[in-house]
Amino acid sequence: MPTWLILIAFLSFTIALFVVSYFTSKKAKTDTFFVGERKMPWPLVAYGMIGASLSGVTFISIPGDVYNSHMSYLMVVFGNMIGYLVIAYVLLPIYYKMHVTTIYTYLQQRYGNISYRTGSTFFIISKLLGAGGRLYLVAFVLHTFIFKEWNMPFVLTAVIFIGLIMFYTYRGGIKTVIWTDTLQTTFMILSLVLCFVFIAKLLNISFGGLLRQVFDHPYSELIITDVGSRYYFMKQFFSGIFITIAMNGLDQDMMQKNLSCRNLKSAQKNIISMSLTMIPVVALFLILGVALYIMAESQGIPIPASTDQLFPEIMLHHLGPVAGIVFLIGLISAAYSSGDGALTALTTSFCVDFLGFEGERANLPESAKKKLRTKVHFSFAFIMILLMLAFKALNNQSIITTIFDIAGYTYGPLLGLFAFGLCSRSKLRDKYVPIVAILAPVITYIVCYISPRYWNYSFGFEKILLNGALTVIGLICIIDRSSTQSSSKSPDSL
Repeated sequence: MPTWLILIAFLSFTIALFVVSYFTSKKAKTDTFFVGERKMPWPLVAYGMIGASLSGVTFISIPGDVYNSHMSYLMVVFGNMIGYLVIAYVLLPIYYKMHVTTIYTYLQQRYGNISYRTGSTFFIISKLLGAGGRLYLVAFVLHTFIFKEWNMPFVLTAVIFIGLIMFYTYRGGIKTVIWTDTLQTTFMILSLVLCFVFIAKLLNISFGGLLRQVFDHPYSELIITDVGSRYYFMKQFFSGIFITIAMNGLDQDMMQKNLSCRNLKSAQKNIISMSLTMIPVVALFLILGVALYIMAESQGIPIPASTDQLFPEIMLHHLGPVAGIVFLIGLISAAYSSGDGALTALTTSFCVDFLGFEGERANLPESAKKKLRTKVHFSFAFIMILLMLAFKALNNQSIITTIFDIAGYTYGPLLGLFAFGLCSRSKLRDKYVPIVAILAPVITYIVCYISPRYWNYSFGFEKILLNGALTVIGLICIIDRSSTQSSSKSPDSL
């Protein structure tokens, strides 16, 4: 399809986001940027979080990865439901009772300043790597199918993409993100449904007929019973529980949206309604993935070496210009939705947890806070560009697998820190917490590396549980024995 047509669609959608940003960032202050003044309606937050949770990686990688994992990823989503219940009824009550802006304040009150900074550092590393991978994938598709034809280097594509996200979020912050997420989620789901319709039309069968072919196809396998496989269904299910707790409940990006709700009850309604909606949406992504392979088989379309490229290849080169535009809008919607929230959360965490916006710099004039916050915002945008270039140089597998591998190592210490804090009243020798937080993922990596050779077991997403457990064991080793258990109080009892 003509690249100029794709470019017009891209620019039109981007302009729409800037219009939303203009109206939502009027009279925005620091509190608006961080938590939307805690006045956001929960149905709006819940709907927008669907797009933020899925991202451009889900939009491309999950349909493509059906080749490797079939539909077994849905077992992860079923596990997610249990994780969301833990978030709603264990973590959110603590966050609201403490009236936090960043959730790592919990670690400060529970253990001390070193643990607090350690937790926030691991979040920043996790979010930068995860967001860098997600945004790389979308920028790569845009570059491959649009800008490459104009001999534009990938680095310029990355700069344009991150620059647009940066400029429409730097004033309104989380308030702008929530409103733009609503627009982006709408276009993402609409484009997903239309993509399925286009495939059915090309194959000259009804929507129901395509569904029957999907469920008769070998790739529709949901439950994989090979215990040694990384896609074994029990691994997927339990991994889904802890991935959700770690990557949502212990993630400033996702929790910042929840903390923008008016009260705890609204936030709980938000997280539960969003989690229920995720099941049919992800199921549709997986069904679409099988449909893509059915189409590739029937039309003689070669499967790309990187399965991430199958969806864009079919939509942009085999289904006509309308289908290409629909796909592109859906992809950009999903990518913007995750990228803007990540950039806002990183800025918030650094400003509050490291620059003391609610501590030693709490009394700074609003103008000074805004200037400092903007510098941080721009700095994280620059780091994301560098990470996108690194992913381009190093990635050789499905991005969704890469991101979950990263999460298994970087979110594990957060899972262990929060779990120990919630389940124990013991105090820690705070200065040793960073050592534990570093050793746990290192040991996890070694175990995951040798386990296929010596135990015939391959770790998948469940490595996050191993990492969290090793962190807890390490924390037990650094309990402050000089403090009696009775004098130790956890913040959830405040």
